[in-house]
Amino acid sequence: MTRPTPLSGFPEWLPAERLAEQQVLDRLRRTFELYGFSPLETRAVEPLDQLLRKGETSKEVYILRRLQAVEGAQSGSASAEPGGARLGADDEVSLGLHFDLTVPFARYVLENAGKLQFPFRRYQIQKVWRGEKPQAGRYREFLQADIDIVDRDTLPPHYEAEIPLVIGDALRSLPIPAVRIMVNNRKLCEGFYRGLGLEDPEEILRIVDKLDKIGPNAVAELIIGAGGTESQAKACLALAEIRSQDTSFADAVRALGVEHPLLDEGIAELSAVVETAREHSPGLVEATLKIARGLDYYTGTVYETELAGYEQYGSICSGGRYDNLASAGKDVFPGVGISIGVSRLLGLLFDSDALAVSRPTPTAVLVALWSEEERAASNRIAAALRARGIATEVAPVPAKLGKQIRYAERRGIPFVWFPASASAEGGDQVKDIRSGEQVAADSGEWNPPAADMAPTLQ
Repeated sequence: MTRPTPLSGFPEWLPAERLAEQQVLDRLRRTFELYGFSPLETRAVEPLDQLLRKGETSKEVYILRRLQAVEGAQSGSASAEPGGARLGADDEVSLGLHFDLTVPFARYVLENAGKLQFPFRRYQIQKVWRGEKPQAGRYREFLQADIDIVDRDTLPPHYEAEIPLVIGDALRSLPIPAVRIMVNNRKLCEGFYRGLGLEDPEEILRIVDKLDKIGPNAVAELIIGAGGTESQAKACLALAEIRSQDTSFADAVRALGVEHPLLDEGIAELSAVVETAREHSPGLVEATLKIARGLDYYTGTVYETELAGYEQYGSICSGGRYDNLASAGKDVFPGVGISIGVSRLLGLLFDSDALAVSRPTPTAVLVALWSEEERAASNRIAAALRARGIATEVAPVPAKLGKQIRYAERRGIPFVWFPASASAEGGDQVKDIRSGEQVAADSGEWNPPAADMAPTLQ
């Protein structure tokens, strides 16, 4: 077999990185559950028409094709449907891998509404797939950690203020740089654009969302191209420049001289989010009125999050309020949620050596092996330690003692256990190979220091 070529955009962490990832996920789960969120996992695929119904682009979706359908299309005996696959004679549905967890969650709520208690609080940590160009912190297969709160018919706005507090606590539980959650309100922006007289505020939102990518001049040209005037484009850019960590943003918006009822509603909602965060977590949240979030299903507060020192890589956590995503006929389940790009966050930190674990293996103790005839004795010691929650392995071969210690060093195992040999006097000994300290030990009583029980994030 020839050496395989890595696939770009599909990260595979080394064991130490995977240990770090698992510890990050454990801390996120713990925080989410402290706030009362219940775990959920949805299927990996959704009907293509559902994935594309709220403003997403088809080029981002990985489409499922059965090999039989593809081969049939190539031979001319059958043709695969554009953008989909023939799943069987009685079931022809175009399916795609989900590229976020919001759309699958909305579908799940509609399907299970009769079994859920509302308001329903869920967290979901799962892989997603997106067909975009791989680059630093951006992958085609990646892990997300989402939280959402949905209710039936109406959702009180105070939940929009709670979401950033949950994320702030979750990310502060990790040994990573500080984060800043930038918030805006789509009602504020849409009301402002309507007050200006712009006819397609949703298109203007999508254009302003490109501000960091293409710059203010290009955004102004696009606004004019979408039917706006030069003065209207200037006003849109002036709005996008406003930012503050308190409610003073409201005065700055009103100073622009635009009036509309929807604008007033958006200012009030955003003020509540900013003031709640300022009281409970000063410095966490900033009103940043350039934040638009290009997806059409957002209807109120929107969030994006920057990691200190990594601002050039964009948001590592984003989301917002949606009122119509989970709806069917008269059944409406408005919600608000946010998603942490776990793979994105970890990839950036791993690449800069800014996150690691204290050792690259779960093993705390290596039990030495004097001979194959004495392997059973070493196994019994290992079993006794494991029964008390101490991760233990037995040396692979009865090599010279120095080689067994070097094996532990290479593996990052902090302690080596020396069983009492049948051919020598004395009891069991355990050695901290980092300090050289060696003490008598009993497998039913000895414990490593708490910091050495398992790898820790650092």
